[in-house]
Amino acid sequence: QVLLVESGGGLVQAGGSLRLSCTKSGRTFSSDVMGWFRQAPGKEREFVARIRWSGTGTDYANSVKGRFTISRDNANDTVYLQMNILKPEDTAVYYCAAGKVGSRSATMYSSWGQGTQVTVSS
Repeated sequence: QVLLVESGGGLVQAGGSLRLSCTKSGRTFSSDVMGWFRQAPGKEREFVARIRWSGTGTDYANSVKGRFTISRDNANDTVYLQMNILKPEDTAVYYCAAGKVGSRSATMYSSWGQGTQVTVSS
């Protein structure tokens, strides 16, 4: 089992920035890919970004491309989501997830963090 712990959420004004962190521990063979997802009230969970622990590949949802950056620190088993130029529509609970296969589908990720709230005021 992979344990994921997120931090870094909060309240920010539109146009501001936040950085989310997700630290991984436990069994690592089932966590080749790390993803960030978000879920706003009344909406389905949606893909935000993903990255592999090895290599240079990243993938972003169109809604965040150019504003968000996913990165990793292999030495500390931590994945980051740098969020810039935040908009009110970015308000959601953000979750990190670990999976074996790179995908934008939440069903392909087997381990999830508890989520961290991001609120962007207008």
